[in-house]
Amino acid sequence: MAALCSGAGAGRLTVNGLPVVSGAFSILYVHSIYKAPSAEVFTVEGRRFTMRAVVSADESVLDYYALDGTRTRTPDGAWVLRLATPATYEELSLLTTSIGRRTLASGGRCLHLYPASGAARVRLDVETRLDVRSEPCGPAYSQSFFLKTV
Repeated sequence: MAALCSGAGAGRLTVNGLPVVSGAFSILYVHSIYKAPSAEVFTVEGRRFTMRAVVSADESVLDYYALDGTRTRTPDGAWVLRLATPATYEELSLLTTSIGRRTLASGGRCLHLYPASGAARVRLDVETRLDVRSEPCGPAYSQSFFLKTV
C-alpha cells in the first residue's frame, strides 16, 4: 500500500476509504442488461484516476461501452477491452443498486458501494486517509480475471 504524508500525519492512498494497492483499483459489478460479472479497471496517478480497461465474462458488455480499443481474452476466458483513449477523472459520480452490486476492489480487498435495497448515488475520489475501510473480497468477486487484470 502506498503511504503518503498529509497534514494529519501518515495516511494511505485510498478511493473512498479502500486502500489502493499497486496504484490500481477496479469497480466490479453485474451488468444490468447482460447479467454478466464485469469490471472497470483504473490506475491512480496523484489524486486522479484513469479508466484503462473493461473486463467481462460476456463480450456483449464490451460492445455496450462502444469504445475503441484492443480486445483480448484472459486464460480464464474473460473478455478484456483495453481502451484506445483512457478516460481520466478527479471524481466520478455513480448510481449504485443492490442489483448491480458495484464494489471497489484493490489488492484482494473490497468495499461495497451499493445499498441493501433501492439505489444510491456515490461519488468516487482519491484521497489520503488514516481510517481505511475494506474486507476480503467474497466468492462473488474471487474470479481471477477481476482481481488480476490491470
